[in-house]
Amino acid sequence: MATDYDLITIGAGHNGLITSAYAAQAGYRVAVFEQRDIVGGAVSTKELFPGFQVDLGGSAHILIRQTPIVEELELEQYGLTYIELDPMFVAPFPDGDVIYFYRDLDRTVDHIEALFPGEGQAYRQFVEDWTGFARTMRDIFLAPPSPIEVGKRMITGSTSPLPWQKELRHILRPYQEVLRSYFEEEKLRTAIAWMAAQSGPPPTEPLTGPFALWHPLYHEGGVARPKGGSGMLTQALRNHIESHGGDIHTEARVDEILVDRDTARGVRLNGKSYTARAVCSATHARETFDHLLPQQHRPDSADGLRIGNGFGAMLRLALDSPVSYKAGDGDAARTGLQLLCRDMTQLRSAYGDHLSGRPATDPPLIGMTFSAADDSLAPPGGEVLWLWGQYFPYELDGSATWPDIADAVADRFINQFETYAPGIRDSIVGQLFQHPKWLEEHLGLYRGNVMHLEMSLDQMFAARPALGLSSYEGPVDDMFMTGASTHPGGGIMGASGRNAARALLRHLG
Repeated sequence: MATDYDLITIGAGHNGLITSAYAAQAGYRVAVFEQRDIVGGAVSTKELFPGFQVDLGGSAHILIRQTPIVEELELEQYGLTYIELDPMFVAPFPDGDVIYFYRDLDRTVDHIEALFPGEGQAYRQFVEDWTGFARTMRDIFLAPPSPIEVGKRMITGSTSPLPWQKELRHILRPYQEVLRSYFEEEKLRTAIAWMAAQSGPPPTEPLTGPFALWHPLYHEGGVARPKGGSGMLTQALRNHIESHGGDIHTEARVDEILVDRDTARGVRLNGKSYTARAVCSATHARETFDHLLPQQHRPDSADGLRIGNGFGAMLRLALDSPVSYKAGDGDAARTGLQLLCRDMTQLRSAYGDHLSGRPATDPPLIGMTFSAADDSLAPPGGEVLWLWGQYFPYELDGSATWPDIADAVADRFINQFETYAPGIRDSIVGQLFQHPKWLEEHLGLYRGNVMHLEMSLDQMFAARPALGLSSYEGPVDDMFMTGASTHPGGGIMGASGRNAARALLRHLG
């Protein structure tokens, strides 16, 4: 039967665009339908204030550096230019100490050793112990997560030189306990733990050791930024798809996935139908299942997805002068991601507030001043400052709502940041606070969860988004799924999009 396209993709987030780009590159007829006015989803950039380019979602490009996607799709030919950030991370502390994490391991070790004698060598041991394991985890992320596939890679892949009993104990422990077993210095433990916390789980949760054990790969892939903003990745993907004959439709909200005889046939929007040999949904799993009409096509697991109660918020600031830290070395302190967490107690307390339905009263922050490395983001003399904080629940205790408290919480971010870099309040010329409710309303991130679903063991690997749906194939024939709701989860990695493309191309081929 003739169809309008070979592939229709719902949603133009980076994973959906990656799947579509691989299909278009293979010669298939591709169409992408996106409800917003720009592509990118949570990897998009807009000029929100005159002269300031503002990311609306993810900003640091770390995970995608562990994949071959940019090279396989030749995205540099379509407008993508990466700027390396080195140091990768900077952790200033109130007493004046500053820890720098460079891409070069030896340089990082020497720096930490000079600051905290003995800890530099402990850091080297930590990295050497877990590099093999981290590489195997990366390889698992770059393949469908069937139990057989995961098991095969765990058996044949690189691992830790530790005895298997000790290795397993670290994997099963909370990541704060893993770090305590390697480091005496609280500041070093805190900096690494705050990076590990970016996937959501707190440092006290069992089975979270791998979130810290991934750390060695930072020294292999580094941290980078697309010149012009995070959204330049998705703009390059759009250029790639269109140059290969694909169609991109914005302001085109899909109402329904057309299903006939338990097979996806296309989509319907604005009363018009478009047909395809395959349909790939790159939206949140909940939205994907809601598109399946009639309701008998929705899988039983659709109502059991654990979306969680939000966990972070972002304050985007446009400044008329650069940030100046009390501790730190000028531009070096502004180049990498700035880890603003005093100690493990602050991190645990913030999560305690979240459990009680309260926004963190003393939130740890990550500061991002990428205009230090990319002057296209701000006008001459200006600065972009983005502050990510945890933990912030979507559903609040009591009668308060996010519109009621947003201004006060945003002010809390500024007050917190000024303990590290005084005076920025007087430099603010533009402000956007992306609290959990904003993230849901503007980016489709239900309940403010940037990972779509909770990143806990019961919703990872072969159980993401649910058992029986982890192969990137949907609940009806000729339907596929990608995005943060699928393996390996959220973050700017693209592994889900690439994995889904491989399954799709086998199907179409």
